[in-house]
Amino acid sequence: MLAHYLNGNVLKVQKILRHKRIESTMKYIQLLHLEDDEFEVTSATTIEEIKNLGSAGWTKYDEMTVNGMQVHFYKKPKRFSNA
Repeated sequence: MLAHYLNGNVLKVQKILRHKRIESTMKYIQLLHLEDDEFEVTSATTIEEIKNLGSAGWTKYDEMTVNGMQVHFYKKPKRFSNA
């Protein structure tokens, strides 16, 4: 779960878990390779929605303008979901 939230930064995960050897860290996280169907997705259009999604652990992955409105897209792995 840490690897996901740290965007796969193994060195940060190693430091947080206090592993002396990177091999120990790799044994546990085995670099995440999640397929698109393994994510829940949602979108936000207001500042309040963006704040709520960010504090709930969603990760922004894209944004675009649709009919003059800025839309932000978020995803979260299903297996880490608390919902």
